[in-house]
Amino acid sequence: MKHADIIKKMTLEEKVALGSGLGYWQTKPYPEHGIPSIFLADGPHGLRKQETAGDHLGLDASVSTTCFPTASALAASWDVDLLRDVGDALGKEAVKIGVNVILGPGVNMKRNPLCGRNFEYYSEDPYLAGKLAAAWIQGVQQHKVGVSMKHFACNSQETRRMASDSLVDERALREYYLPAFETAVKEAQPTTLMCAYNRLNGTYCSDHKRLLTDILRDEWGFDGLVVTDWGAMHDRIESIKAGLELEMPDSKGRFDAEVIAAVRSGALDEALIDRMVDRILTLIDRCPNQEAGHLPPDLFDQHHQLARRIAADCAVLLKNEEGILPLTQPERVNIIGAFAKTPRYQGTGSSQVTPTQRSSVLDGFTAHNVPYRFAQGYTLTDSADEALAQEALELAKGTDPLIYCIGLTELYESEGFDRATLSLPQNQLALLDKLAAVNQNIIVLLIGGAAMEMPWLGQAKAVLHMHLGGQAVGLAAADLLMGHVNPSGKLAETYPLAYEDVISSSYYTRVPEQVPYYESMFAGYRYFDSASKPVLFPFGYGLSYTTFAYRDLSVKQTGEHEAEARLLVRNTGTRDGAEVVQLYVAPQTGGVYRPAQELKAFSKVFLKAGEEKEVTLSLTARSFAVYNDKAKAWLVEAGAYEIRVGASSRDIRLTQTLTLPGVPAVKSACDPWYYTFDGIPGKQAFESIYGPYADFVLATKGTYSTDSSLKELARTSLLARALFKIVERQMAKFTNKGVVDYDSPQFKMMMDTAANSPIRALAQFMPDVLSIHQARGLVDIANGQILKGIKGLSQRNKPAK
Repeated sequence: MKHADIIKKMTLEEKVALGSGLGYWQTKPYPEHGIPSIFLADGPHGLRKQETAGDHLGLDASVSTTCFPTASALAASWDVDLLRDVGDALGKEAVKIGVNVILGPGVNMKRNPLCGRNFEYYSEDPYLAGKLAAAWIQGVQQHKVGVSMKHFACNSQETRRMASDSLVDERALREYYLPAFETAVKEAQPTTLMCAYNRLNGTYCSDHKRLLTDILRDEWGFDGLVVTDWGAMHDRIESIKAGLELEMPDSKGRFDAEVIAAVRSGALDEALIDRMVDRILTLIDRCPNQEAGHLPPDLFDQHHQLARRIAADCAVLLKNEEGILPLTQPERVNIIGAFAKTPRYQGTGSSQVTPTQRSSVLDGFTAHNVPYRFAQGYTLTDSADEALAQEALELAKGTDPLIYCIGLTELYESEGFDRATLSLPQNQLALLDKLAAVNQNIIVLLIGGAAMEMPWLGQAKAVLHMHLGGQAVGLAAADLLMGHVNPSGKLAETYPLAYEDVISSSYYTRVPEQVPYYESMFAGYRYFDSASKPVLFPFGYGLSYTTFAYRDLSVKQTGEHEAEARLLVRNTGTRDGAEVVQLYVAPQTGGVYRPAQELKAFSKVFLKAGEEKEVTLSLTARSFAVYNDKAKAWLVEAGAYEIRVGASSRDIRLTQTLTLPGVPAVKSACDPWYYTFDGIPGKQAFESIYGPYADFVLATKGTYSTDSSLKELARTSLLARALFKIVERQMAKFTNKGVVDYDSPQFKMMMDTAANSPIRALAQFMPDVLSIHQARGLVDIANGQILKGIKGLSQRNKPAK
């Protein structure tokens, strides 16, 4: 039946109700209209399907599925074919377990390395992130399984993520924060796109018509559905006008009555409701319920081996002095570290998967029939254990290579809160100091989902970074350490020498409710390379067990603003391996402020020992263009552009200059910082490119609203403080056997979420516990309106009429 015919037969109440979910993970069915329910599930690197209890933070049990490496690891592969393979595998598993839409990929830019969710995002570079996301989406959607690309847009911190306001200038928005989404939309047409929790330049993303319609649909040609992040709905009527269709999860009809009333009063055009229903029906058509009989019975075993191959391809060799790696036919290896036995292979939060299998580093060496000695060395907390340390020291003595497994624990990075430091846990570092005193052949196997400081680097002879490598990470690590696989990963983000070197470090989350992006587009290597600032490891960096030589770069203009670069790459070592050839465009026009260089093309090429291949890299007009806010268009400035080809942003091997026609190059009328990068930008500098804005004023008694958090209300309200304690106890029962322990990553995540979410969001997540009327009553009481508040506290949610 045609959608128009279905819509005609539905009542207004049915149409409005279809716009919100059924429970946590499903859409509402209307069998009388031939409308089935479909199932949505996390996540980007493995499926988290909850069949009984539901939550959006990875706490309740889920069906066992393959846990692949997280996005930060996958990006280090720089391999679009590999990302397509991951998507293909996830699509097959979705069909097998009855999932219609996978909630991923996450393509937010890594503005600051302390963002707690960086493990779930690809890169600090929009070109790389967009290309990888598009390949992942294509892999999934070939199985008639949908995706939900997220979080749109400028969701760069976990602190107060449901109420923060990202203030972003137009060029930074267009040139840095949106292009990854744009690339994926234009190249892969994701079935759905998920709006972010936060506000963008004053407007909640769920209500943002310019973002969700003007840019996404009218400019980019998006033809899918827009869904909220779980609990991100701010104003249902405004969201429908803005172009958002599906509210998740089920809020028990909280918004239905006001939407129906708005239609009946003429404040909301019913045609917009019909448009919403049509797009939901289109999603259901595109992602039908399917039989899984065509899939092999050993699918999960196959995917475990695929996860092993992928984890190895994502690993980055950061250091390898004296060629200590690979370990060639060792009689025995010495291994220290709790992570060797209990690997951390994924992040905490909504993306947390129940794996089908798990392999440790110890399992990996067993699989290779290599004997080992093992000592735990440290606990997976910050506390030191002298007995464990002493046992490790005894094992470490001598000159035999020592594999020391260290990294970030769950308490250090997670959805729901941002990291406090780039440092590794102190007990791990203290033990490394002691080990280095008795053994000079330490090989560090590094685990973690994001950048880390490494003042200890000189104590290690080799460092192999496995990221959060998925359920087969232990097997992959052994494959790499033993030389059965040659490392080919490259960093997809800059690793700074110290956090203080990050340009946003002094103001990141300083005022979490108002987040001015003072640095504009200059995040990651765009800042470090423009400011010529030393880094620990540059963007695009990674070693191999072999070496590669570049020669004979030729750049040919193929159109007014298009070009093609060709070069030869040779494997000059004795081992087969893969190299990531990276092309950066460095404008020499002298016009508007912009980064010193930007990645605009790349290719991963496999070469046998001694083999040479030609690599071709294409450039389009967007490779050279900047966004002109006045013209509302992408324009190329006339002048010279240096084409740089190399093995990282700081290892440029070949260059050639291209001169292009275009608009006259004129310097920007802005604060000098955006040209000189001298010091730290502040409000005055930022207003020169953004415009004037009022500073955030902390809400106090009399000014609280349902956008205020429980933590805010508790500053002045005894009732809110009492409720905070009740929530604390309930979260402890739910996550930590009744113990209030902020050193528990699950408890900390839940409490940070509950304490810092707007009161309205708590009413959306827990409509059976806290109605929106009760939430408003709580706010009224905090504002001193006691009688009005008491009346609100007595009201439950009412069904729509």
